[in-house]
Amino acid sequence: MPSTAIDSQIHGCMFSTDEMREIFSDRAWVQKWLDTEAALAKAQGELGIIPKEKADTINEFAKAELLDIPSIGEFYKSSITIVPLLKAFKKVLPDNAGEFVHWGATSQDIVDTGIVLLQRDAYAVILRDMKLCHQYCLDLAKKYRDTTMTGRTHVVHALPITFGYKAAIWADELGRDIERLEAMSDRIFVGEMAGAVGTLASQPEKGLETQKRMMEILGLKVPTIAWHVARDNQAEFVSVLAICAGTLGRINHEILTLQRTEILELEEPFFMGKVGSSTMPHKRNPAVLENVLALLRNVRSIAPSIVETMISENERDWGCFLSEWEAIPRACHLMAAALEKSKNILKNLIVYPKHMERNLNAQKGLMMSECVMMHLAPRLGRMTAHDIVYKGAMEAYEKEIPFKDVLIKTPAVMEAFTEEEIDHMLDPHTYIGLAPQFVDRVLEKYSKK
Repeated sequence: MPSTAIDSQIHGCMFSTDEMREIFSDRAWVQKWLDTEAALAKAQGELGIIPKEKADTINEFAKAELLDIPSIGEFYKSSITIVPLLKAFKKVLPDNAGEFVHWGATSQDIVDTGIVLLQRDAYAVILRDMKLCHQYCLDLAKKYRDTTMTGRTHVVHALPITFGYKAAIWADELGRDIERLEAMSDRIFVGEMAGAVGTLASQPEKGLETQKRMMEILGLKVPTIAWHVARDNQAEFVSVLAICAGTLGRINHEILTLQRTEILELEEPFFMGKVGSSTMPHKRNPAVLENVLALLRNVRSIAPSIVETMISENERDWGCFLSEWEAIPRACHLMAAALEKSKNILKNLIVYPKHMERNLNAQKGLMMSECVMMHLAPRLGRMTAHDIVYKGAMEAYEKEIPFKDVLIKTPAVMEAFTEEEIDHMLDPHTYIGLAPQFVDRVLEKYSKK
């Protein structure tokens, strides 16, 4: 019976996806181990290390559905090596082929390579969905290139930007994350076949040939040297996932912030029948965003534990290695769920340009203080202009009156500008800087990829 949030029939949809659950299912784990054993046998059969007919039999029967998977779990109560798999596999192998399985290998060769194969499947899903999130952000950037909204620093109104500009920043950051994911693949997807302490002492004559051919069959990189205790690749994998989770977390948190009732410039997708509260019928809570933020927070929290497994002893340390069995799949499950929900949020995001327009004037022109100062500075000097505008802005802020009312009573301002010019300076649409051009730069950058 399911007993974790990831495989729960009740909560499972909140913490993983069917696709990722299949990737890390018991059957998938067993199949990747069998794939590894089969590739080893095939390579050794071709090289004449074991009888070719035995290698062919091993490959023919290397199918998870043929094995008694529950029995493997029973064996694991007394062994954490690959022996439980070998016992179950040997039972289904005819013609004494079981005696030639795992020839010269050590348990960690199989489990290391097996988890790398699982990670590769999970990676393909994560990379695919990161690219979709990236594209949806590019779509938002293009569509809202010129839609003026309030820019905020330190959570308060700063200067006008465009929503396209904000989305373009999201897109560019996601683009860098995708580059990180792609760049690490050659380092991460490396197999293991090294023997007891990594020296291939059990196969001194054709060990390197076996290793090379085995990795060709599996589509993995050949290790330069054993990595039984060198866990940096696993640490990098989860650390890059944590960086991706940081980016997605920031984007989703930004949407959450802008869904506040007082702001309501963005909103997660809504449909009739989506109930926000059991007691308050009016509520349109950002429940999916909150779900995503919880998932991504947990992904980030996993990275330190995997970095910690890098501190391994001597030539083998299962106490560190076992942490990866639990934590790496969990990071992938949580990341998959977060991406699945983020895709929908970004693709179907509700955008309220009218509310953006309303919020531009929430401080009655104060947001344009820099614009006024920069127009005044050439005449009076920047520091003097700052002092004049600062005093006027503080008066308008504390009295909660329009900034214009203060400016038109300020002699230094009225000596320099007409009322019409002041109105122009206080128009937020005239002070978005190069925001649209920056959007174009991001769009152009990724149109070439």
